[in-house]
Amino acid sequence: MVKSFSQQRDLFESERSFRLLVEGVADYALYMLDPKGIITSWNIGGERIKGYSSEEIVGQHFSRFYTETDRANGKPARALGIARDKGRYEEEGWRVRKDGTFFWASVVIDPIYEDSELIGFAKITRDITERRNTQVKLEAIQKQLAESQKFDALGQLTGGVAHDFNNLLMIISGSLHTLKRGADDDAKLQRAISAIETATKRGAALTNQLLTFARRQSVNPQAIDFAERIAAIREVLDAGVGSSVRLAFDVGREVWPIRADVSELETALLNLVINARDAMPDGGTVTISAHNVVLDEPPLAGEFVAIDIADTGFGIPADVVDKIFEPFFTTKPVGKGTGLGLSQVHGFAHQAGGTVKVASELGKGTTFSIMLPRGTDVPARDTAEVAPLRGSGTVLLVEDNPDVAIVSIGLLEQLGYRVRRVPDAESALRELEHNGVDFVFSDIVMPGKMDGLTLAHHLRQVHPGLPILLATGYSEAAADVRGDFPILRKPYEIHELSEAISKLPR
Repeated sequence: MVKSFSQQRDLFESERSFRLLVEGVADYALYMLDPKGIITSWNIGGERIKGYSSEEIVGQHFSRFYTETDRANGKPARALGIARDKGRYEEEGWRVRKDGTFFWASVVIDPIYEDSELIGFAKITRDITERRNTQVKLEAIQKQLAESQKFDALGQLTGGVAHDFNNLLMIISGSLHTLKRGADDDAKLQRAISAIETATKRGAALTNQLLTFARRQSVNPQAIDFAERIAAIREVLDAGVGSSVRLAFDVGREVWPIRADVSELETALLNLVINARDAMPDGGTVTISAHNVVLDEPPLAGEFVAIDIADTGFGIPADVVDKIFEPFFTTKPVGKGTGLGLSQVHGFAHQAGGTVKVASELGKGTTFSIMLPRGTDVPARDTAEVAPLRGSGTVLLVEDNPDVAIVSIGLLEQLGYRVRRVPDAESALRELEHNGVDFVFSDIVMPGKMDGLTLAHHLRQVHPGLPILLATGYSEAAADVRGDFPILRKPYEIHELSEAISKLPR
């Protein structure tokens, strides 16, 4: 059938318009291949994405866009085979530009037939590197969120358990002090009391690790000169590593002060040193170093000190490294570890406003890096302990747990104070309306509309000169105290109670 001049002109215009459309698309590489994969056409999108001009690439095999590994594995030929047999080939993967750089591509290959004969392939390539990077970041954020939610759930559980356990330890600890006073002449009873006392302190230490992991511990952040602090606890750290492990230090005087809780910092360092020792059963070296860093990785931004604890041990397997900060997870034999050491480090670092990272290679060792914010105030210096002192006067004890109240009353009376006890904040306000006291000693967690911290703030307004001491075994509210009121951690001993009272303003 002979086409009319008008039909030929329309066909020519249609082909011309299509060619201009294809050649003008800049966001997609649109090109044709012959049945063997030789490039027969090229558009401006191909030049923009892959870097080749039409003169450079037409007549070349399309496999040059693939990585060396993909070419060696026969991927280009396999892609054409799938397109021919299945009617289409689609995938995402790495491709190579003219300058050798990589990009993440979305690829579609369609076979072209004429009179049932394969005459080539139409290929569309799109650069989706930015989209992929966004997706990778989103997946990382989702993973972090899931981890955060898991740790928060665990934190709520451990915090609640620790609260009740600390009250029990408070009762045991206070009762032990009373027993010790009456057992001076009974050696067997003294030994039994000593064993119970040791177990109580161990329980308090474990509870403290739980609370630090849960980020619900009452902390006392202050500026710390890290070099001085390391020097002060060096003997303890040396004892922690034992004789077969060498402890090395690389902490210069130019390292900034850090802001953290001194006790929690020392516990974290000791936990990491002991972990490093256990990773080197045949001996090795643990190196503690510190250097200044400026971070710009939200949520961590600003000036920090990076504290590295590096060992030369056997390293951490890849399938274990994601679990090491979970409470009670341990690879040590039964009886050799609680699984709380690294969870304490994790909780301490994050509660201090920093983070902890781990880098490990099997057979070459592990490095834990704790990032802590720079301290801006003057570092605190060690001072002599305040000796327990007997006092006098009347104290209003606000404690809802009757067993804890009995112990606290006993300790206060031994220190020379008269005690009036009420079970909640509302009762405390009514008591103070009719009777004056020398100071108030209140638990933070209490039933009712007003907890101990709210009571303290209210009393500061209505009785501005009244000294107030708070106590807690666990409290999210304690994080909001921010130094407004002194806090005594449960379980406390009589000398700690005496020292806290002696520091109250009079």
